Formats: sequence, structure tokens, C-alpha cells
Amino acid sequence: MKRIVFTLLYIAFLLLLSAEQLPKYEVRAAWITAVYGLDWPATRATSPEGIRKQQAELIEILDRLKAANFNTVLFQTRTRGDVLYRSSIEPFNSILTGKTGGNPGYDPLAFAVEECHKRGMECHAWMVAIPLGNRKHVAALGKESVTKRKPAICVPYKREYFLNPGHPQTKEYLMSLVREVVERYDVDGVHFDYLRYPEHATHFPDNYDYRKYGNGRDLAQWRRDNITEIVRYLYKGVKALKPWVKISTCPVGKYRDTSRYSSRGWNAFNTVYQDVQGWLGEGIQDQVYPMMYFRGNGFYPFALDWQEQSNGRQIIPGLGIYFLDPREGDWTVDEVERQINFTRAHGLAGQGHYRVKYLMDNTQELYDILEEDYYTAPALQPAMPWIDNIPPTTPQGLTVEKQAEGYWKLTWQPATDNDKRNTPTYVIYGSDTYPVDTSNPENILAQRVRGTEYIYAPIRPWTARKYFAVTAVDRCGNESK
Repeated sequence: MKRIVFTLLYIAFLLLLSAEQLPKYEVRAAWITAVYGLDWPATRATSPEGIRKQQAELIEILDRLKAANFNTVLFQTRTRGDVLYRSSIEPFNSILTGKTGGNPGYDPLAFAVEECHKRGMECHAWMVAIPLGNRKHVAALGKESVTKRKPAICVPYKREYFLNPGHPQTKEYLMSLVREVVERYDVDGVHFDYLRYPEHATHFPDNYDYRKYGNGRDLAQWRRDNITEIVRYLYKGVKALKPWVKISTCPVGKYRDTSRYSSRGWNAFNTVYQDVQGWLGEGIQDQVYPMMYFRGNGFYPFALDWQEQSNGRQIIPGLGIYFLDPREGDWTVDEVERQINFTRAHGLAGQGHYRVKYLMDNTQELYDILEEDYYTAPALQPAMPWIDNIPPTTPQGLTVEKQAEGYWKLTWQPATDNDKRNTPTYVIYGSDTYPVDTSNPENILAQRVRGTEYIYAPIRPWTARKYFAVTAVDRCGNESK
């Protein structure tokens, strides 16, 4: 009984602590799911009007995320052997036009990146890695399917097809897709989903590969090593191209049993052969979004376990907000609130919301609660000091000129960064007091501003700020004075 009372008091303390301290640096992410059009798109791009409507649907989602101070979009870029960008390797997903491989008349990933950046948000290319879909889906892809183009690296299992993690060429094939995305698009991250074996895949058809490449390891360890080698190969491959592009995965939400709480037979290490804490320790992840779609002691001790083993990397628990829909589960919104409070109180890097539909539908008023209580001010991206810890130089010569109709024009001299491949972007701060407190996120007026000019146009003139400050930020999140 004492333990229960203590736990309730502790959670109440966390609620108060979180309510008082709004973090300046926090990842606030949402997954935009394209498979089956679950989140987007609803309209087919088969005409100029269809293209416009499809794009407008995405713009509406991004506008509402921006209004609630989200700063990260996980945009589905590869589903199961098909993609949402112009690829020379795999065909367009049929959800765009209603036809497999159908050209939507524009590049959805390029459009998403541009629109996210306009709103000061990061855009991460969310790529499903190993599953290739069921037989019907693979048949629909026809000769464009990787199962036809590269059959040696594909295996059938339980009426579905998968890339074979045990084949050495699988990592090279995945890297060819990732290289297209990273080289051609200004993505801020690549986010890998299903980078794992199917769950409880005791009879996964890899006996031949195991005999050939096992080298005395037991089957489970060999499979874990296969997934780790793919993660390592992709991480190093991306960093060789653009070191600032964040590499993340969304593993199964419980790594292993903790000392006091069982994972109940569902964990990353044993069930799907993901040694994620090993990846963190080796430094081949920048962020991890564990799929923590659990309540109570299915969430809290496992969230702490991720954080304690993070090796300084960013842990962003994926919250199962879809369970707020009574057709999906019986959660109440206070469950999500407690989880946000817990992540903040224990220094985790932020939260991911699965999926964006439940934010757009304001399920159990979650969107309103986030906008009015939890995400009331903007947040900047946490830095990645393991990649680069040198901030840009300080912007100089800030001038503020009042324009007609209550606008202010801010101009300044550019900052420079130690990585000459990147031009820093800028954060604009405003306050009624001088000097401007740049540690207070409520003073952030805009972020990811390109160029050295900003027009400040307050929606309500009586809320206009009097004093301004500008800092420079590099792609690794280092902020200047």
C-alpha cells in the first residue's frame, strides 16, 4: 500500500515539475503514414486538380502541426518495396495515383521537405526496411518488384516476402535507396522502420545463409549481428555523404526484461533480433524512437531503461496515441499526459506521436491539450555533439526597422559555420524586456530562418514584442551566442 501511495505522489510531483518547466530543446514528432492512405493522401493525383488537392491535404497537416509547435515530421518515404519519391530503383506507391508505379506529376518527398522547412520543421524520410509485402502486393508490383529484380536477397515467409538480413547484399540494396534520398533531397534525417526480423521467426528461411556465414555463432546471435551490420553500414554510409543527417530507428518498445519488470515475451532483443542498446553503445544511432505503445509499468521502467543505456544519444519514445480511439483501445488522454510528463522529468529527448491522424482528429481533445498545455511555446532541436559540437559564429549588426502596417524588418550580418558545406539558419527571439532572454522558449518567434532578413508581423498588434535577438544554428543543433 505504501508503495502505491509513493508511486502516486511521485507521478503527481512529475506533473507539477513538467508543468513549470517548458523545455527549450525537445523533439516533438509525428508520423505521417502513407501506406493505405492511413494519414495521407485521401485524394489521387491523376489530374492537375487532384495534384493540388493532394498537396493541400499535406499542407493542412503541416500547418496544424506547426500551430501546435511540433518541430519534426516523420514522412513515410518507402512502404513495402515501393516509394513516395522519384526513384530509379523502386516504383511509386499506388496510393498516390491509384496505380502501381503511377507518376503523381510531382515529387511528394521534395514537396514535403520544402513545406516542412518553410514552417521551421525538420523532415525525416521514414523508410520501411525489411518487409516487402504480401503476395498480392508483390504481384501488383510485377517486374518492378525487388523480388523480381534481385531475387537472391528476397525470401518468402508466411505468405509475405522479406529482404533477407542474412544475405550480404541486402545492406547494399538498402543503402542504394538511402543514397538516392540523402543525395537528392535536403532531408534532416532517415528514419528506419521494421529494421528487424519478423517476430518469433523461428522458422525464417535462412538456414542456407546461416550455414554459410554463421561462423560458429548461435542462430539468435547471428541474426542480431546481421541486423546490427545493416544498421552500421547504413549509418556510416549516410555520415560519409552528409554527417548532419540524423539516423534513427523505431524498434520494438521494450529492449529486454528489466530487473523488476518483464517484457512479457515481447522485446526487441529476443523477439525480433534488434540489439538496439548495442547500436547506441557503438554510436551507430543518433536517435531512437522506441514504439512504446504501452501503459503504466509497461511504459515507465522501460522508458528509463532506454534512457539509462542511451550513451548520450536521443531517446524519443513513440506514444501510442491511436489507443485514444475507442475502436483501437480504452486509453484516456491522461495516460498520454503522464507519459509526456515522465519523459520530460527524466531528461528524454522528446516524444513521437503515432499517428498524425489522431492529432488531426483531435481524438479525446489531445491536439488541444498539447497546443494549450504542453507545447505552448516552440522548441529547438536537441544538439548532436557526437557529430559536431562547435556552434556557428555569432550573427552581427542586427538592425530593426519599423515598416508600414505594424511590421518590423530585421536584418543582420551572416554567421559562418566550421562545416563549410552548410550555411547556418537563424532563430529569432523577441521579448518585452531587455536584454532578450534566449533561454526562454516563449521568446522564440521563428526558427530555421534562411538568409539574413526576417519580417516580424505579429497577428495581434497588442502582442508585439519590443526587443529582438538573433542566433545562428548549424545542422547539428549547435546554437551560437
